[in-house]
Amino acid sequence: MSLIRQHGSAPKAEIAQKTGLSAQAVTVIINSLEAESLLIRKDPQRGKVGQPTIPFALNPDGAFGIGLKVGRRSFDLTLIDLLGNIRATLHENCAYPTVQSLLTFLEKGLGVLKMSLSDELAKRILGVGVATPYEIWNWTEEAGAPKTVLNEWKSFDFKEKINKIVHLPVYVCNDDTAACSAELSFGNPARFSDFLYIFIGTFIGGGVVINETLFTGKKGNAGAIGSLPRPMLNSEGQLTSQQLIMQSSLYILEKMLKGDGYNTDILWSSKEYWGDLGPVLDKWIDQVADGLAYAALCSLAIFDFEAIVIDGAIPINVREKIVLATKLKLSQADHRGINRCEVQSGSIGAKAQSVGCANLPLLINFSQDHASLSHH
Repeated sequence: MSLIRQHGSAPKAEIAQKTGLSAQAVTVIINSLEAESLLIRKDPQRGKVGQPTIPFALNPDGAFGIGLKVGRRSFDLTLIDLLGNIRATLHENCAYPTVQSLLTFLEKGLGVLKMSLSDELAKRILGVGVATPYEIWNWTEEAGAPKTVLNEWKSFDFKEKINKIVHLPVYVCNDDTAACSAELSFGNPARFSDFLYIFIGTFIGGGVVINETLFTGKKGNAGAIGSLPRPMLNSEGQLTSQQLIMQSSLYILEKMLKGDGYNTDILWSSKEYWGDLGPVLDKWIDQVADGLAYAALCSLAIFDFEAIVIDGAIPINVREKIVLATKLKLSQADHRGINRCEVQSGSIGAKAQSVGCANLPLLINFSQDHASLSHH
């Protein structure tokens, strides 16, 4: 199924060739997946000689996943099908996330989400993927939230509490790892095998793909570039460091805009267009790109990635400016001993985290990434 997803569709002979399985084994597996409505037959393709071949593709209605994204400024509930199409989605903004507001949002939204499916198709929902920032309680000052409120998340058992509401398997994942999984499964048009994925949200974060597989690391936090310390000089000229979160995140833009008297509601209410934010936006884009170029060089020195893929909860025109600025800064950097790589935009956009967490139940059931994801 991973192979068919990657190629869009494939006939039995091609699947046998690429997997190394016998034609008979492939036929048995394909017949079984077709009987379970996970695969569908496409129109026969006629070649120059012999019988026409029948390609098989994933059936969009074969399975569904629900995603619950816990953001630092919002909650999202998303239903996707086996091809990653969003069938229904709900969004709610908040000043900061609380345990009770999350549970209320989930209970209210679950029924609304299921209304988009027939009773028969609703039985094919495989589970709920939850995407949450890593150690959400550790950045109270940056999030502008009371410490006592965010500390509630320390002892909150997502699987236990959410399972009581949804009565389905629950899988928990870092929010930016989830976004990376969406890019890997439903994006990545250049078919990169190895890439560092960067997502610019309220806080910046990332994910890692190696050998076309999501690499989550031992504790599930691989690609946490937001915590990457950047050496810098303080006002006294002493060497210190500052995490990338404090340079290349959306909340920094919010602070900069507020300082110049702008209304910052547009940052959270619209991911399509922010209007004219003037030189403040340009200054923020420049410092974001500066941080991304630094993170890219650090990661290239260790993993020798093919590409850096940049996405975020930001308008497309802003993302493109960040990509161009990052490319420019990387081209001007000292690359001695480090291979250059592609820098390109992600293809999922602002909903990547939401689609990614809804993708977790599908990945765990139907992909090669299940081993690295299911123990987190």
